[in-house]
Amino acid sequence: MKFSRIAAILAVLALAACNTVAGVGEDITGASRLVQGGLGGGGY
Repeated sequence: MKFSRIAAILAVLALAACNTVAGVGEDITGASRLVQGGLGGGGY
C-alpha cells in the first residue's frame, strides 16, 4: 500500500517535471523566433 502511494507521487512529479521542461523549451523557441524575426531572418 505504501509503495504504490510513493510510486504514484513519483509519477506525478515526473509528469510535472516533463511539462515544466516542455514549457521552458517553448519559451526559448518563441524568444529565438522573435529575435530571428527582428534580425530579418526567415522566421516561422
